[in-house]
Amino acid sequence: MPKFAEPMARLIEELKKLPGVGSKSAQRLAFHILRSSDDDAEGLAAAVRDVKAKLRLCSLCNNITETDPCIYCGNPTRNQRLVCVVEEPTNIASIERTRHFNGVYHVLHGSISPLHGVGPEQLRISNLLRRVENGSVDEVIIATNPTVEGEATAFYLSQQIRRAGAPAVKITRIATGIPVGSDIEYTDEVTMLKAMEGRREL
Repeated sequence: MPKFAEPMARLIEELKKLPGVGSKSAQRLAFHILRSSDDDAEGLAAAVRDVKAKLRLCSLCNNITETDPCIYCGNPTRNQRLVCVVEEPTNIASIERTRHFNGVYHVLHGSISPLHGVGPEQLRISNLLRRVENGSVDEVIIATNPTVEGEATAFYLSQQIRRAGAPAVKITRIATGIPVGSDIEYTDEVTMLKAMEGRREL
């Protein structure tokens, strides 16, 4: 690796810590920042400082927010008794784009992954169970990713919700299967199985 002046080397090392950024990408970003105007560079630095200083987790759902409760939990027009559980805050945008969900969310900030050293204790589950135990939830929709980790997390959550002494709470899992616009011929067996299991009456 070529030698850079100490401030540039330090910036490259910091940028390499970002997900998906390797040495080459970090160097390109660092040189782009160097060539930027002072105003642009200061704007980037200020934005990073603001994110750390002003954003926090919603005390109810763990979504990233500037106000507590967040815009979903604090909205009286949303169904507070319908909770959709997602792995990451970024998943919320995908559900909101459908314009058909009017409940609230619960963000786990990850999924159970023993290979990566992530167990249930690393996830933000306790405040979801408290909401269930308090009797303030009618249905929990588990919208974790259709991966091995997502399925394991969904199974664990369903067990914990039932153990929380809430037999009246309905627990559902989002349907998975063949994406719209794809061809059945190229669908793998697991996806096809999920599509068959998630079939509905027309």
